[in-house]
Amino acid sequence: MAAPRKYPDELRERAVRLYRQSEPRPSFKRLAEQLNVHPEALRNWVRQAEADAGERHDRPSTDMVEENRRLAAENAELRRVNEVLRAASAYFASEICQRRVRSDPLATVWD
Repeated sequence: MAAPRKYPDELRERAVRLYRQSEPRPSFKRLAEQLNVHPEALRNWVRQAEADAGERHDRPSTDMVEENRRLAAENAELRRVNEVLRAASAYFASEICQRRVRSDPLATVWD
């Protein structure tokens, strides 16, 4: 489960919009002081917004991160299911082998 967010989404969106619409672009430190947020948080928000808009290629977009999380969870579930199926297959295979040995009258002669 993700940690609770320190800043509301509205503040994040407003901060990114202010940074992107300002000419000349303010420093992250100065704008962060005006908005009463941490400068690194503001920098990360702007970089993520740029990645989401396709302007940056050094980090994944939010949609890609969510898709990766979903696929990782699905992959983990499939691994668990495969492990159960392997165990069940081994169990039933051993049962079949035991039945063949018991039901074959020649099996006791050759053992």
